[in-house]
Amino acid sequence: MARSMAVSVEDYLGELPRERREALQEVRKVVLDNLPAGYVETMNWGMITYEIPLERYPDTYNKRPLMYAALASQKNHMSLHLMCVYSHKESRIRFEEKFKASGKKLNMGKSCVRFKRLEDLPLDVVGDAIAGTSVDAYIRIYQESRTKQKTSA
Repeated sequence: MARSMAVSVEDYLGELPRERREALQEVRKVVLDNLPAGYVETMNWGMITYEIPLERYPDTYNKRPLMYAALASQKNHMSLHLMCVYSHKESRIRFEEKFKASGKKLNMGKSCVRFKRLEDLPLDVVGDAIAGTSVDAYIRIYQESRTKQKTSA
């Protein structure tokens, strides 16, 4: 699927073929069931995103809400973007270990977990990753990463 212009999550899901819609709805349910207070679900960057609203934290490098996670349907796969795992080394290690222990094969870029079928994802591991970082902790992680970038430049 090309980048979606949908303005609502329901519109986005409605654009998808049945199998992908059902898979993303299941992953979405896990995300919403485990999402710490303070994050909001919205459409941004052509994906379903879970982010910190600008009203809560406006000091981002691009002046857009700070993304925590996202769901998308791509041409050859579906993706779950886990910025909470990407931006924190200990969280990434824990996520990779739990994924491996599930017996499923991890196909991951920097923050993007790619999957072709719902069965490719250990949903309990996804839920743990989503639940693992409060808004305040994620803002601290983000601020630390920005400080490191400024001092290394």
